[in-house]
Amino acid sequence: MTAPVLWTAADAATAVDAQPVGQWLATGVSIDSRTVAPGDLFVAILGPSFDGHDFVADAFARGAVAAMVHRPPPGVGEDASLLYVDETLEGLTALARFARLRSDARIAAVTGSVGKTSTKEALRLSLSAEAPTYASTGNLNNHWGVPLSLARLPPSATFAVFELGMNHAGEIAPLSRMVQPEAAVITTVEAVHLENFENVEGIADAKAEIFAGMTPAGAAILNHDNRHFARLVAHARTQGLSRVWSFGEHDEADARLDECALFATGSVGRAVIRGEPIDFTLSAPGKHWVLNGLAVLLTVKALGGDLPTAARALNQFAPIKGRGATRRLTLDRPGGRGSFVLIDESYNASPPAISAALAVLGRTAPQGRGRRIVVLGDMLELGEMAEALHRALATPILANAVDKVYACGPLMAALMEALPTKVRAAYAEDSTSLAPLVAEDVRPGDVVLVKGSLGSRMAAVVEALDHLDASVLPHDNQAPRLVANGA
Repeated sequence: MTAPVLWTAADAATAVDAQPVGQWLATGVSIDSRTVAPGDLFVAILGPSFDGHDFVADAFARGAVAAMVHRPPPGVGEDASLLYVDETLEGLTALARFARLRSDARIAAVTGSVGKTSTKEALRLSLSAEAPTYASTGNLNNHWGVPLSLARLPPSATFAVFELGMNHAGEIAPLSRMVQPEAAVITTVEAVHLENFENVEGIADAKAEIFAGMTPAGAAILNHDNRHFARLVAHARTQGLSRVWSFGEHDEADARLDECALFATGSVGRAVIRGEPIDFTLSAPGKHWVLNGLAVLLTVKALGGDLPTAARALNQFAPIKGRGATRRLTLDRPGGRGSFVLIDESYNASPPAISAALAVLGRTAPQGRGRRIVVLGDMLELGEMAEALHRALATPILANAVDKVYACGPLMAALMEALPTKVRAAYAEDSTSLAPLVAEDVRPGDVVLVKGSLGSRMAAVVEALDHLDASVLPHDNQAPRLVANGA
């Protein structure tokens, strides 16, 4: 099946106010030559440690039909389809604004201290069940990712969902003005990126910048149970939004959770969405998933989507890799063959996110002589409160009957000091050193949770555990070939 055309040479030239070169048709847009697909328009971004112009020739070799540049790239012939602009990031942004202008899609934007990417993916799933829906890939949520995602927006999309992220104040507002969402979701506001803010109230103010690109007809979707709810409402009202809707367990929430059943492999919610009773299930364990499900359904309502269709689609939602994906791996140990459960939360971490993940671990029962094991890497960007927040994790660890704790990183050393000796398994300076210790200790029946900030590189532990999976190894006398499971 032929991919639909995103950009003609003439449209792209009009968008960036440049002279068209050639008669190419682009079916995609890329800023990474390593992932260029045939038919892409390659944008040669100048980064802090790289220059995309050095990879234009490689992009053409991989099938790019044209490249946006602001200087002649090396190794490229004079007859190449090069779209010259003053600066390529500005050119990509112009492309994004043109894509937004020509789109009739009803657009939602998602931000929050935790749960952004998962909520975005759940929204994509729910809206796709009703009509063609586009969503940004992965966590492309910054000053490069958002314009790239917008530039990829198909003109035919009925709905679209974008994730907006930030590390500092002032970063979300220009992204919101670019996306111009009709509905904006703030999942929650917590003590994340504290090193860049004086307090959590400053984080709330920065998240509220998502309203900057909205018209008065827009809808703010807010967490009524969050202690910064009133502050966010004030920001939405100041922006002039006519609809300020909330979700949570609060009696006055527009999407109110009435009942919730939590299981080791999934969750069930019963709610009332602006007067309409609705039941929904998710293949994701944890109350935080249910509450984010409320946000999804309320956003669907705000965009004019069909609520029962969206609720049925949520049945198919499961956590994604690095953000709660759970799998059972087979072990061949000298004492026999068995399996253990791996909960992969290796992509990011914050105090509330780790507490939520530990609650999931606490509801997941080990089998036989198995144990609950948690493997933690440092939570980053917490500023002066970092050590205290790491120590405080001892409380949810003990509350959820964790048997063994492995940890790495200078901040997690504070947690290990706060834990009883009986649950301290091992500590290492980094994840590379810790990974083999965990892999050697794990045994059939265990449930293993791995979590840490991206900079802690906890994926190394996940990879070490994946390599143990005997279900993907040969069962003859040949030397075993280690294969990563679920890559």
